[in-house]
This record gives sequence, C-alpha cells and structure tokens, in this order.
Amino acid sequence: MAGDTDFSGKRVLVVGGSSGIGNGIAHGFRERGAAVHVWGTRANVSDYDPADGSDLTGLGYTCVDVGDPDAIAAAPMPFDGLDVLVLCQGTVVYKRGEFERAGWDRVMAVNLDSLMHCASKFCEQLAAARGSVIIVSSISGLKANIGNPAYAASKAGAISLTKTLGQAWAPMGIRVNGLAPGLVDTKLTKVTTQHPDRLAGALARIPDGRMGTPADMAGTAIFLASPLASYVTGHTVIVDGGLSL
Repeated sequence: MAGDTDFSGKRVLVVGGSSGIGNGIAHGFRERGAAVHVWGTRANVSDYDPADGSDLTGLGYTCVDVGDPDAIAAAPMPFDGLDVLVLCQGTVVYKRGEFERAGWDRVMAVNLDSLMHCASKFCEQLAAARGSVIIVSSISGLKANIGNPAYAASKAGAISLTKTLGQAWAPMGIRVNGLAPGLVDTKLTKVTTQHPDRLAGALARIPDGRMGTPADMAGTAIFLASPLASYVTGHTVIVDGGLSL
C-alpha cells in the first residue's frame, strides 16, 4: 500500500501553494518524492513570512496572478510534463466588500474563473501523463456564507466544475476530483481564528473538536492523486471534521 502513495518521479504543480492549505499539500507531495512547483502572488520567495504558514523549502516557485487570464497564459510551464495539478488558489473580501462589483469580480476571477484557465493550460500535459487534477473548494460551497456571497458562489462553482471536468476529461485519462475543507487555520480564516469567542463558537460546531490542518488536507489530496483513487472521478471529498453534518 505504501507504494501507492510514492510519487517519486512525478511532477506536481500546486497553484496557490505558497501558504496555508496549498503549502501543506505541496509539502505532502514533496515528502513522498515528487518534484513540486508552486505558483503564488508575491514577487519573490523571500517575500513570504513563515508566520503566515509559508515554507517554500524544496519547492520551485513562480509568481503568477491567476486573477488575470493573460498572466496564466504567459506563465512558463514548470516542467516538461505534468502528473498532478492542484488548484488551491483562493481569496476573500470581508466587511461586505463582495456585495460590491470590485470585490465580487476579484473573488470570482481568482476562485472560479482561474480554475478553468489553469486546468485548460495544462490539459495536454496531464492527458499525456494520464494525470490528475485536484480542485480545492470549501464547505462554503454547500451552504450560505454570511457576508461573503462571492466566496460561497465561487466555491459552489468549483464543486460543479469538478463534476463537469471529471466527466469531460476522463476519456482523455485525466481524473478530476476535489476536496472541500472546513475550518482550517490559515491566513484567510484569521477573522475567526484570532477572535477567541468566534473560535470557541466554531469549534463547538465541529464534532471532531478541532480545526483542520493543512496536513489533513494534504492527506486527502495525496489519496485522490494516487492509484488508491483510480476509480474516483468528478467527486469532491468533504474534509471538515464533521462541521457540515
């Protein structure tokens, strides 16, 4: 069974892999032998703060603003082929900013539109490798999200896109699946995690009694990209400690 999660010789790109969940997933693959490259938003590796959950040790890096389709198109290919594409990009606008056009447009561009643009860019390489795509959405895509209409709608769209691409690309040998995290301690969730009352209320709703970690998400991503999930196509696995039950 251990060999099923050995990614030695495999090439993995994690979009949004510079911090948080994406960074945890990137290191999960690296620790299992893969060559891993990440895309992030800052100009240089040195611009990332380890306190924000950024560890780029052993990872390749390219700065790409995935909210801009032209930037995705112009970005260099990280390898001469690709076995696994993890789409973990995401942003959110608080203080009701997503009810305004600028906030809505930015969140939808990064959280939903860029998924299709990135997947299309690497489709040919993934087909040649009979590879795998993993789309990271959120349990916010399964319900309402107070104050964040674009975030919730974009994540619902990501779950739907996972189904549709899974169906469309399976004949090419590409498996498309996803994972939907619950509450994970990252820079995007500081609005909850750094407020003791909000955090206590959130933990009280999680049957497992704790927040998720990037490593928890990595475990599911590794499973989905491995031969263990060879007959899983188009599905999004909920990884939330029971929060959405």
